[in-house]
Amino acid sequence: MTTAYHSDELSAGQTAVRTVAAGLAGGVLALAAWFVLHRVSLPAFNTSMVTRSLATGASFVLIGIGAALAVLWSKGKRPWISSAVMALVPAGLVVSSIGVPLAATKLYLDGIQVDQGFRTQFLSRMTENLGHADMAYKDLPTFYPMGWFWLGGRTANVLGMQGWEVYQPFAIASLAAGAAMLTPVWRRLTGSLPTALAIATVTTAVVLTKVPEEPYAAVVAMFVPAAAVMAHRAVNGSWAATVALAVYLGISASFYTLFTAIAALTVVVIAVVAAVHRHSAAPLIHLVAAGALSLAIAAVAWGPYIWRVLTGDEQLESTANHFLPIEGTYFPLPFFAFSLVGLLSMIGLIYLISRIRDPEIGALGASIGVCYLWALASMAITLLGTSLLGFRLEVLVVELFVTLGVIAIAEFGLNKYTPVVAVVLAVGALQMVQNIPVENEDYIDQAYADTDGNGERADRFPADAGRYYNEIAAYIEDHGHKENEAVVYTDEINFMAFHPFFGFNAYTSHYANPLGEFEHRNDELKQWAEISYDDPEKFTEAVDASQWEPPAAFIFRDNGKDGYKTHIAHDIYPSQPNVRYEGLFYNPEAFEQDWDVKQIGPFAVAVRK
Repeated sequence: MTTAYHSDELSAGQTAVRTVAAGLAGGVLALAAWFVLHRVSLPAFNTSMVTRSLATGASFVLIGIGAALAVLWSKGKRPWISSAVMALVPAGLVVSSIGVPLAATKLYLDGIQVDQGFRTQFLSRMTENLGHADMAYKDLPTFYPMGWFWLGGRTANVLGMQGWEVYQPFAIASLAAGAAMLTPVWRRLTGSLPTALAIATVTTAVVLTKVPEEPYAAVVAMFVPAAAVMAHRAVNGSWAATVALAVYLGISASFYTLFTAIAALTVVVIAVVAAVHRHSAAPLIHLVAAGALSLAIAAVAWGPYIWRVLTGDEQLESTANHFLPIEGTYFPLPFFAFSLVGLLSMIGLIYLISRIRDPEIGALGASIGVCYLWALASMAITLLGTSLLGFRLEVLVVELFVTLGVIAIAEFGLNKYTPVVAVVLAVGALQMVQNIPVENEDYIDQAYADTDGNGERADRFPADAGRYYNEIAAYIEDHGHKENEAVVYTDEINFMAFHPFFGFNAYTSHYANPLGEFEHRNDELKQWAEISYDDPEKFTEAVDASQWEPPAAFIFRDNGKDGYKTHIAHDIYPSQPNVRYEGLFYNPEAFEQDWDVKQIGPFAVAVRK
């Protein structure tokens, strides 16, 4: 990496200690800030401009502090506290740009809508379980990477919170922890604390704009550019980089597999090129070592599922990749965007082309190449009836280009024009950060508009049917069927997100465990619906004869004379939307003998006696 500016590179040991310390401090301080914000009476984001102004003001102060300390640092004024504060500035930006706008709601970005419902369901499950457990199906190991959710569950246990309730504070704390860790990592890689702070700030802004609703994916994405540079150092003989890379890949595989795949493929490309160029097997030795150690770490999360696949008798069914939105039909080209991100990306593109022979700049270019090739493969593989979710890689492409842009500015300006460059970067960072609530406005509004686990809306408007969920859960538990033990059938995914009963079937196949035999369960639900009308007296017998543990309760919508209504989902990829819902009707007479039925709001809740 360039040495045009003053070098204050950390040793490998110092980097490790400071990275862990920064992560812990960033996460704890963000969590403390969250508690303070939620004890202050602030108006809802979607009905007032107060939280918007507070978010912008707090971001301005944080960026100003970071810029001032960076200038002083470059002039040789370097008390130890300066490096600590600079590492925490990106963490503070997470709180100011995401935490403050959400201060008057208990829900996270996008409320409890669709994908967020599944995520909340999984976090609720992990809050109740110390080990492996699927978000929906009983007695199955999880297929969805459990790392972030398991840590969130432990946080909920420590704080005495429910799973759905801890989602927001843990998301903010984990994002802040990741953002804080970026500065010591990039200080080690660039040899410059001011440059590291600039990269960390811009990276945090990009991630909070592109994928803030998926905090576990965002945390992994933050480190993909750094992993590319570490990969170069690893395959060129650095065992410290090899170990760091392995730890990152192992943990990231337990958080979010797609971004891990991009990082891992980048390592493979860099190692193979290095081995061919040097006519040596040494790069491949480091590749194998990093791979073996990362797989060992990832096995903690993936081992039980893989073992069940190898030894179980379930028929594997997976439609997780059956998704192709409009974003997946074109390549992300951020350097043509008319924005600061576009300008930084264009600078990064020019710098990459001009410095491609610099090995570490080339490593970032290799990661960009892997992203584009993956996107191309995702488009091509649609002919085989699936996709590789290439549309999700936009955040990585943007991150990589803006990182190159910051490095270019640092090389050509930071050593001579530090105050000027610091002001320019600070103003640019402020523009990016103050735009985060604007970019996420719909997500933030939804967090206020959705009904939370207490049956309330944060914007004080009347709650929807979710206000009856607690009464439904209590009715089921009064019959001896407890959360995290009993199986319930319902198409109300939000109910399952707030109350971690096991589901007889997942809501859609795309988030269903491949071991769960989703379509076969759908078929059984259809058979039960038919039997409820054809032979009501044999309905309970048919339910009990299920090859899976039968539902102890059904939650329907009471459709009057048409009976009890529910829905099952069908994958219709390659159509977009990729899900079709089929209405099923159950005969109320089928529940008269062996079930207690209660009307709760619009729901008919049938519980096994």
